[in-house]
Amino acid sequence: MLAVLAPGQGAQKPGMLTPWLELPGAEPFFRWAGAIADADLLELGTAGDAEAIKDTAVTQPLVVAMSLFIARELGGLPGPVAHSPHAGRDVVIAGHSVGELTAAALAGVLSVEAAIALTAVRGRAMARSCERTPTGMSAVLGGDPDEVLAAIERHGLVPANRNGGGQVVAAGALDALAALKADPPAKARIMPLSVAGAFHTEYMATARAELEALVDGLHPADPSRLLLSNADGAAVDTGTEVLSRLVSQVTNPVRFDACLATLRDLGVTAVLELPPAGALAGLAKREWKGSDIELLALAGPADLDRARELITAERSRSEAEHQPDWRVVVSPVRGTVSPAEVAEGTHLPAGTPLGCVRSRREEVNVSAGYDGVLAEWLVHEGDLVDAGDPLARLYPEVSA
Repeated sequence: MLAVLAPGQGAQKPGMLTPWLELPGAEPFFRWAGAIADADLLELGTAGDAEAIKDTAVTQPLVVAMSLFIARELGGLPGPVAHSPHAGRDVVIAGHSVGELTAAALAGVLSVEAAIALTAVRGRAMARSCERTPTGMSAVLGGDPDEVLAAIERHGLVPANRNGGGQVVAAGALDALAALKADPPAKARIMPLSVAGAFHTEYMATARAELEALVDGLHPADPSRLLLSNADGAAVDTGTEVLSRLVSQVTNPVRFDACLATLRDLGVTAVLELPPAGALAGLAKREWKGSDIELLALAGPADLDRARELITAERSRSEAEHQPDWRVVVSPVRGTVSPAEVAEGTHLPAGTPLGCVRSRREEVNVSAGYDGVLAEWLVHEGDLVDAGDPLARLYPEVSA
């Protein structure tokens, strides 16, 4: 099983976008994403200094857009992407904090456009919450877990992120964080974080209220891939529940340690961390010390070939283990699908027309690539599909 991790705010670095702009379509994508987010993401990701990329309002959509672009560069991700609760169970996705919006898009719950737009609203709302009261966050590294949590509580702070790998992030008032730094738990080190406020605490209540008022207008799909939640590390089965958790996450702690525990229990064999990468792979490496799980943090374009090799290997491993006796017909382009009037259970000679997909520029016909039986339609008339999305499932004929 392949795990894909989507980083959150705090993973950003000045100039992080620059090396990726050599990829075809990168600059137009980030201009388009910036238009959706109402922010110059291209300028921020290439020329923005440390202070500029600390700005919650614009950094969150930049991080999400960057992760989504690289996922697209990798060809989406292996496995089905149809909006079916039973599809894509050989890929598991987990995001950290705002990275959960990236994960929701990769799992088919939200469109790329909706994920970026919702992230921008989230970032601006959280920035406004940060302005109401001076607050911050500090990472507590090492120490006995129980003693760390007790010290955080003693100073009137909240364990806003329990990340695993010996890292807990305390959040709250600046004077309380200063007191924690002056009196740390035994064998622990305190590292103040460059963030605008106390995320994932009640200090973000006004931001949560803004998001609650917005998400009622969205129509999420159910996850088509296994999608883990920061709330408790559990898989979420419905799009409605995903949105509910994305909203409540703004004021509730991130339990990425629980996500890592679930990934280990699921038996993942490889992990890809999308850019801006490094932090989550580092946590996993420390949490899973001694395991043989391959961890790849996509730090630059030079890592893409290895990522593709890993995806191919995991796909082959999955196919060998599960030995599927059916195949899917996929969409050749992004557009609106119009399935042919062919009943499920019909024998289809190779070349049988199965409908068409209409994009803005063209109409592309779809046909069966081999003899078989139409087992199941995976789309309906007028559905919007991306290139590579499954349209129908066929049982191929086997020669005697």
